[in-house]
Amino acid sequence: MKMKTRLLSCAAIAVGLTLTAKAFIFTVPTDPEFIEISSTPEQVVPQYKSGCAQFDVSAPIDRNGQLNVLVWNIYKQQKVDWEKALKALSEPSDLVLLQEASLTPELKQFVIDRSYSAELVRAFDVFDTSAGVLTLAKSPATKVCAHTAIEPWLRLPKSALLSEYRLSNGENLMVVNLHAINFTLGTEDYKKQIESLSKEVEEQQGPLIVAGDFNSWSDARLSELTQQTERLNLKEVIFTPDERMRFITGLPLDHIFYRGLKVKEAHSIKSNASDHNPLQVSFSLKTP
Repeated sequence: MKMKTRLLSCAAIAVGLTLTAKAFIFTVPTDPEFIEISSTPEQVVPQYKSGCAQFDVSAPIDRNGQLNVLVWNIYKQQKVDWEKALKALSEPSDLVLLQEASLTPELKQFVIDRSYSAELVRAFDVFDTSAGVLTLAKSPATKVCAHTAIEPWLRLPKSALLSEYRLSNGENLMVVNLHAINFTLGTEDYKKQIESLSKEVEEQQGPLIVAGDFNSWSDARLSELTQQTERLNLKEVIFTPDERMRFITGLPLDHIFYRGLKVKEAHSIKSNASDHNPLQVSFSLKTP
C-alpha cells in the first residue's frame, strides 16, 4: 500500500512539474489571432489582430493569369539550410503557405527582404517567439481570418489561416493554409477541425485552394478529409515527381486541393531543409 501511495505521489508530482513547465514555456492566446507583417516602412513592426480583418486592396495576386504556389511544413526552421532552401523555392512563387513556422528574427527579415505581405496565426508562443501557419503573398489579401483547434493530448493549438485575394480575371480566390490536429486516438477532434473550416468556406462561389499539412496518416483520417473535400467540389493536385513525406502507413501527410483553377504543372522534390518535402504547383486562371 505504501509503495502504491509513493508511486501515485510521484506521478502526481511529475504531472504537476510538466504542467508548470508548459505554463512557463508556452503562451496560448485566449482567442484566435494573427500577426500581420509588412515590408512597408510604417508596418515593419508586426501588428497583432484578433479573429478576422479586411483590407483595402486593388492589386491581383496572379501574374498575367498564372499563379505559382509553394506549400511546405518548415519544421520551425530547425534545419540548417532552411533559409537558403526557402529563398530558392519561393523565388517563382506568388503565394507561399508554410506550416510550423516560427516567427524568429531571421524569418521576419526574410519576409521584409522579399517584400511579402504576410500573416502568421499565433497558435502559441514559445517563450517570446510565436508559431503557427504563415501565409506569404506578393499582393496583400482582402480578408484574413485566424482559426485554431486544440490538440487533445498536448493541449496546444493547431492553426489555420483563411485568406482572400483578388485575381486579374475579376474573381476572388480563397486560400486555406492548414496544419491539422495530429495526436489523437480517434478522428472526432480531427473531423471537428476539418468540418469547421469547411463551413467557413462553403459559401465561397469562386476559386478555392485548401492546402497544408493534414496529418492524414490513417485511412480513417483520409476518409474524413475526402468527405469534406468532395463536399466542397475540390480536386487534389497530383505531383510528378511525388516526394511528399509519408507516414509508416504509406499515406502522404501534405496535400493541395483546388477548384476553379487549372493545374499547369506540379511537383514535390526532396529537401534536407525540413522533415517535410516542399510542394509546388503552377495554376492558370479560368475564364469566368
